[in-house]
Amino acid sequence: MQQKSKRIAVIVGATSKWQSDGGNTKFAHDRTLAADEFPVGIRWGVGGAVAQKFAREGYFVVLTTRSAQNASGLEAAILEQGGDCMVVELDLASAQSVSLAFETIRNTVGDPEVVIYNAGSMSGRDLPAEMELLEHMPVEIFDEVHDLAARGPFLVAKEILPAMRKAGTGTFIFTNNAMSLRGRKRNTGESLYYPRVMTRALAQVLTEEYSGYGVHVATVIIEGYIDSPGTRTLLDYSGSKPMPGSRKPTVLVDPTKIAEAYYYLHSQDRSCWTHEIQLTPFDIVPAN
Repeated sequence: MQQKSKRIAVIVGATSKWQSDGGNTKFAHDRTLAADEFPVGIRWGVGGAVAQKFAREGYFVVLTTRSAQNASGLEAAILEQGGDCMVVELDLASAQSVSLAFETIRNTVGDPEVVIYNAGSMSGRDLPAEMELLEHMPVEIFDEVHDLAARGPFLVAKEILPAMRKAGTGTFIFTNNAMSLRGRKRNTGESLYYPRVMTRALAQVLTEEYSGYGVHVATVIIEGYIDSPGTRTLLDYSGSKPMPGSRKPTVLVDPTKIAEAYYYLHSQDRSCWTHEIQLTPFDIVPAN
């Protein structure tokens, strides 16, 4: 582990539910996949690609995940590529866990210069068609998504923004999706996404509150299926639960290119900051 002189990038939610043994992958395919069959840049979705990008740029990368085992493969890949990283367990539903995780990060490597909030959830995805309407949505699922979309980023913000404000610099980037722009009906097989509007609103508030202190807050809205083992396998999947457009490779968004957008946002000159961007593949129409 490197000394505290290295700049720190924290990836909250460093691994994807669509990784080879992720929850969405198991749900869609009823099995895990062989990770080494896929390019290393896409194996852990957006979080993994962003972590690898910042490590290549010379940052000490902190990978947070609910269970350290989830990030063991990503950690090994970064170290093999010559980067530096560590894994810290963090449960966004627990204020104590969030506080302890960032205390560990500060005491071990220092205050982060960059924090990427990339947490995701598959809550609601396994509800059957007869429970598609909101009236059937269990309160427990709403609570879980609220923790991820509103309470979690609030807790993370409280941990990181004081040091960034005092330093007069720092970057806080949120991953979001198109459901944050407009409320849409939740279809069978989809997660409960509409609370994401709260994530976007929080990012906008933090922009107004902290930009004057030199802190760059930005949102990346990703509209499309992110390339990863679980989604890529859907291209050739003929089982009972394929996603719309699953046999159309041009609808997949390359997470290594997404990672370049995150680093671009972080490296922008403060005289011309971008606070929200939307990333969309050129071919967004689902296959029939």
